[in-house]
Amino acid sequence: MRVVSNTSPLSNFAVIGKIALLQQIYPKIVIPPAVYDELMRLREIQPMVTSSVSAGWLEIQTPTNFQLIQILQQTLDHGESEAIALALQLKVDRLLIDERLGRSIATQYGLSIRGILGILINAKDQGLIPALKPLLDQLIIQAGFRVERTLYEYSLREVGE
Repeated sequence: MRVVSNTSPLSNFAVIGKIALLQQIYPKIVIPPAVYDELMRLREIQPMVTSSVSAGWLEIQTPTNFQLIQILQQTLDHGESEAIALALQLKVDRLLIDERLGRSIATQYGLSIRGILGILINAKDQGLIPALKPLLDQLIIQAGFRVERTLYEYSLREVGE
């Protein structure tokens, strides 16, 4: 499965020490340079980013549709813009992205998206994690992940918690 990621899924899983969970689900993730730069600005996860790139799990590729990036940057930040452009360029199976506006625009371009909640629900369904709630709470408390209460409760119901 070919996957491009924006910053949020990677940084949030790294902050709570669960990057290995992402590695189990996605054997390789491609990121654009802007996402790499955003990740490297977060001191606490720099070693994880560096080792993941060195190991080849995270691969940095530069999007080439600069006109699209400029258009997207009128609404989105640089990382989201490059991630969407790269996902379209590579014709990936999935774009990992959490921000509401970015998700909306990505789907308008026909991209299949997945966010942190979807990743966790899949991980629970696949038996990779025993429970969703502890990880979700950890994301909220440690990583500052924001999720509406109704979506939080819906996600737990979805996996029978």
